[in-house]
Amino acid sequence: MERTRAVLIDIDGVLTVSWKPLPGTVAAMEQLRAAGLRLALVTNNTSRTRAAIAARLAALGFPVDAEDILTAPAATAAYLREHFPGARCLLLSSGDVHDDLTGVTLIDEGDADVVVLGGAGPEFGYESLNRVFRQLQRGAQLVSMHRNLYWRTEGGLDLDTGAFLEGLEKASRTEAEVTGKPAQAFFASALAHLGVDAPEALMIGDDIESDVLAAQRSGVTGVLVRTGKYAPETHRSASGTPDHVLDSFADLPALLLAGSHADSNTGSGDSPGT
Repeated sequence: MERTRAVLIDIDGVLTVSWKPLPGTVAAMEQLRAAGLRLALVTNNTSRTRAAIAARLAALGFPVDAEDILTAPAATAAYLREHFPGARCLLLSSGDVHDDLTGVTLIDEGDADVVVLGGAGPEFGYESLNRVFRQLQRGAQLVSMHRNLYWRTEGGLDLDTGAFLEGLEKASRTEAEVTGKPAQAFFASALAHLGVDAPEALMIGDDIESDVLAAQRSGVTGVLVRTGKYAPETHRSASGTPDHVLDSFADLPALLLAGSHADSNTGSGDSPGT
């Protein structure tokens, strides 16, 4: 772990749940900052802008600002500007992320060139989904900020965009371009933002597929935490094995700064538990 110069950190389920800090996470981030590690908070959160996320986390005590936040909406905007300049885009998303979609033409009426899906919420009703389906039938391209199936709240697991996206793909016989995690381009953008190479970075998250294994496919060390949406059965059935497993983000400084495993729960050979 001595080569690690930067840490990519998921937010929901790793640092917070329903915007309440998990035990020890603020202190752990302060330790990483004090050690001089470069940090980027990489999130598929599509209900708040980078500035709003940074302000909320800073109010909770986390040492972050907007420049530390990399979001799926911002990555989506970059993708649309590059691949569909000037396109008419229909956005279906819960929450307001318009400020992060700079340079993108959003429409409320008429035919769209591109349908963009953000995070799921009350807006994902039958009428809205059917409108998306009809746009896809007439040839609109499909772009999704992520394909997470669910996420953790203080009330339990809630459905997310991926649960609806798979149905839309099958019904319209198309495949979405995903711009947030687990897209390789998203991790490449984060590494470029931090100015490090993949072997010098570590990704810590609670989603074994989208956070951890996707990062490992990009050459980044992957660390899974047993908080948030973590479930032993998902761990057991995953498509690969995390480089490390920790009980919490609070255990990360011991892994990184001591240069050794934080405890017996850490390491690539870990059991998912019961």
